[in-house]
Amino acid sequence: MDPVSMVVGATIALGAFLAGRILTRRQARQSLEQQRREEQARTPYGGPQQPQPLCGCGHHLVFHDRESRKCMTQVVIPGRWTGQSGSTYRQCMCQGYRGPIPVDEYYAPDLLEGNGP
Repeated sequence: MDPVSMVVGATIALGAFLAGRILTRRQARQSLEQQRREEQARTPYGGPQQPQPLCGCGHHLVFHDRESRKCMTQVVIPGRWTGQSGSTYRQCMCQGYRGPIPVDEYYAPDLLEGNGP
């Protein structure tokens, strides 16, 4: 083989390799930036999201009765599971709230209240 054609072929191969590396890095960087933007859009005010009091059944604490702690929401049963043409609703089978207990919020008055030291 001609040495010039080998050098040209090696140059083409090296150029293709470098172009592939640069393009994949750019795509990876763009996908990371997109994930970061989506995550910031989900959180209020762009800050860290507060943990939510979700029960094991997947429902929020507000859907559970205060005294009995039972879940008061209805869940959808798709018709394909029961052999019916449409979906049906039934009471959630959760027996009691089993999620994290939120910390009570207390009001503390200002120490100075305009009196000044």
